[in-house]
Amino acid sequence: MTSPAPVDVSGVWHETMLRVRYSETDKMGIVYYANYLVWFEIGRTDYCRARGFSYRDMEENDDAFLVVAEAYCRYKAPAYYDDELVVRTHITELRRRSLRFGYEIVRASNGQVVSEGETGHVVTDATGRVRSFPEGYAQRLLAPPLIKSHGEVVPRETGPE
Repeated sequence: MTSPAPVDVSGVWHETMLRVRYSETDKMGIVYYANYLVWFEIGRTDYCRARGFSYRDMEENDDAFLVVAEAYCRYKAPAYYDDELVVRTHITELRRRSLRFGYEIVRASNGQVVSEGETGHVVTDATGRVRSFPEGYAQRLLAPPLIKSHGEVVPRETGPE
């Protein structure tokens, strides 16, 4: 996989705050490389929740699983114990049976990008057979968030009275 696609299909980055835990660092006090993929997962899970559904909803109610088929991460600067980081997540591609999320992890104190990446997902059923997105999920993924980054509820627009 090459570097993440610059296209933001949904038009919105979702931001998730996290703080580096001691257990996520190596002997040199630098974040262990595999943790970035875990943080990408946290970002995409929060992205979906902000749009009113969870992975569990898809799995239990609609027999649809988002299987990771590809993962890419470029490390641009080290992150350290107790750093506050922002995981920025957006959709770079959405198809009938697959999608891609793009990510940036940014140090909150100075805005420095510490990593960027992308994951490619295929929609399957519980047996692993590729299937289409269940009704409504693709639209929800591209819709504006119901919950803003950092947990704020988006106010509903009221129509004319």
